[in-house]
Amino acid sequence: MNEKVAGLDPSLVEITEAEYGIKLDLVYATANNVTGTVIYQDVVCAIHKDVAPLVKKASKNAQRAGYTLVVFDAYRPRAAQVKLWDAVQDPQYVVPPEIGSNHTRGTAIDVTLIDNHSGEILDMGTGFDDMSEGSHHDVDAMPLHVQRNRLLLLAIMLHAGFKEIDSEWWHYELPDGRSYPMIDCEFIRV
Repeated sequence: MNEKVAGLDPSLVEITEAEYGIKLDLVYATANNVTGTVIYQDVVCAIHKDVAPLVKKASKNAQRAGYTLVVFDAYRPRAAQVKLWDAVQDPQYVVPPEIGSNHTRGTAIDVTLIDNHSGEILDMGTGFDDMSEGSHHDVDAMPLHVQRNRLLLLAIMLHAGFKEIDSEWWHYELPDGRSYPMIDCEFIRV
């Protein structure tokens, strides 16, 4: 296991590519996100320690099916939630910071899949953080291959013990994640 990240809350664990068998694409550590700015100054991915086994199981499920889990975001400091809320201000997609999202509890993760044979990210019909109805799970107008890809991701994540939300195909969380306290750990500089 890796050395502990300085300032990491004791309820959080770092997610690494080597240990979890995943690929990290931390979108908020780049300007290629819904805000158009770099939110995370540090490229560190963490999750609540109770969720970590589910991430490992999802990764194994994906590998068994010939895919690799790609993680866009997991634990999110409150300051980052504020920046996202300021950019979107739609509770269907971003929870107001005063309520706190499951990301600020460390109990949510944003993911997609890469095909291990082709090396290509699966077509999910929209990009990550596309704040539109096209990102909702039940979009019958999406082409069949997109619906199949979303269902594959859904099956992998549900089998690992996560639950989905209706409005974002990429977002999965601990079923009782809302019962966890918000974590105000600024180990990721925002």
